[in-house]
Amino acid sequence: MYRIGIGHDTHRLTEGLPLILGGVRVESLRGAEGHSDADALSHAVADAILGALCEGDLGVHFPDRDPRWKDADSLDLLARVVWLAKGRGWRVVNVDATVMLERPRLRPYVEEMRERLAQTLNVEPSCVSVKAKTGEGVDAVGHCEAVTVQAVILLETITK
Repeated sequence: MYRIGIGHDTHRLTEGLPLILGGVRVESLRGAEGHSDADALSHAVADAILGALCEGDLGVHFPDRDPRWKDADSLDLLARVVWLAKGRGWRVVNVDATVMLERPRLRPYVEEMRERLAQTLNVEPSCVSVKAKTGEGVDAVGHCEAVTVQAVILLETITK
């Protein structure tokens, strides 16, 4: 049996903050604001898993009003979601994610993002797609005000 989930996340970009995507620190003058480390890529993937499980979203499991999650490593949050999926009898088959960010260019970081996500998801890097797109100068992404990520994930039941 299979399930598909869709995840989406957006974070405002602010000067002086780190930009972390897929657990990778990206060289940038502007970073993402958030309660945790604001890793929009990891958040979107985690939300996709939670969606496939019909288990709500990250805010349900890791509320931003809870001080335990302040500055949390988002790969750790993703690992907890993967553990939840495993406990429900599901495992990740593959993920496809698109990061929308005007600057900086992400091509030099994509392979490391894929590797870090794959390790956290317990899959081979060949099962993780990370694509980078710009906003073509349009909307909050195009004006360098935000980073947005969309992710789709396929889960299958764990065979015993």
